Amino acid sequence: MSTRGMQNVPGTPRVISPSPTPSERDTPGQDSASYFGPTTRSAARRRLATPQPAPEEIDEDESPDLMRARSRSRSPINTRKQTRMTSRNSGTPANGVKQASPATNGHVPEKPRVTNGHLSPPTPAATGYYGWSWRDFSRSPSPLGLIPIHRHWRTFVHKHEVPRKALHVSIGFFVVWLYLSGTQTYSVCPYLMGAFIPIAAVDVLRHHYAPFNRFYVKVLGALMRESEFDGYNGVIWYLLGAWTVLYCFPKDVGVMGTLLLSWCDTAASTFGRLYGRYTPRIRKGKSLAGSLAAFIVGVGTSVFFWGWLAPTKGPFVGDENFMFKGVLSLPRVLADAVGLEPAKATITGGLALGVMSVWSGFVAAASEVVDIFGWDDNLTIPVLSGLGIWGFLKVFG
Repeated sequence: MSTRGMQNVPGTPRVISPSPTPSERDTPGQDSASYFGPTTRSAARRRLATPQPAPEEIDEDESPDLMRARSRSRSPINTRKQTRMTSRNSGTPANGVKQASPATNGHVPEKPRVTNGHLSPPTPAATGYYGWSWRDFSRSPSPLGLIPIHRHWRTFVHKHEVPRKALHVSIGFFVVWLYLSGTQTYSVCPYLMGAFIPIAAVDVLRHHYAPFNRFYVKVLGALMRESEFDGYNGVIWYLLGAWTVLYCFPKDVGVMGTLLLSWCDTAASTFGRLYGRYTPRIRKGKSLAGSLAAFIVGVGTSVFFWGWLAPTKGPFVGDENFMFKGVLSLPRVLADAVGLEPAKATITGGLALGVMSVWSGFVAAASEVVDIFGWDDNLTIPVLSGLGIWGFLKVFG
């Protein structure tokens, strides 16, 4: 039979086995880790769920013989103690993150604190052994997230503190109204103390009952800083400072101390927030811009009260006890030491008012900057301003 009409039968195709043949397995230079056989889905899921051994990095400075002699577990969890044959960088885990080593005194150092921008309860290390410090009085930087209204009105309430500043400034105008009505400073003190006691009691109470604190914050949150959520309300120190300066000093010094608290502190806070970044920082939270604003407003307040309000709208009952009556003079001892006659050692009129105004502005700016045990400046500004003005007039008045 002829084979011309028959078609050629193709050869049997070669079937490649999914597993390596002995020849392929024994091929020199072939890396067995580069071959992966067929894997089912369930096996792949199990392999992904199982922690894989972390690859080891070989230090270029080490000898290959030392690395070969060192035995190290490939388990992701180091369950056995390392031997002394480990290299000098064996303290670094395979993931590249160096763990904190125990201190030399046997105590493990604390982990770095991770903050989210919100306030947290004071730690014993920061507050002292008894968990309390004078720094609790201080006005710490105000974060965002503790008081609900601060989140909804970030610019109006949180950043610029418009409601708080409006209340702060209005107290000064209220003092001017009381002066024009002929009210004496000693008659105002009982009302200030009558407001101080219940407000302080409520503030202490809210720190012991969290639900009441949340209700308190919802009602008065617009007038609070978020640092006062876990601290004391600034109104407490405002009332205490105003009561101290009005009760302990003469009428004009008490009125000036309260006006400097109301207007200079607000000016320092406003201009410090706006332009403090462009001027040198005097101390933490205090800039040259805020201090200059407090100085200028203090000078203007002194001119307003002693140069216009008291002479044109007065005199009222009690004005005869003013310490500043438009005359400043050197003490007799200093005048004799420099050889000045009493007439030449005395200034009156606008010059005396100018010197008194500059000193009042300086005292206001200094009392706003100074930090005394971290106390709130609503307490330190009126007290230190009153002391500064009273001492100056005691010497030169």
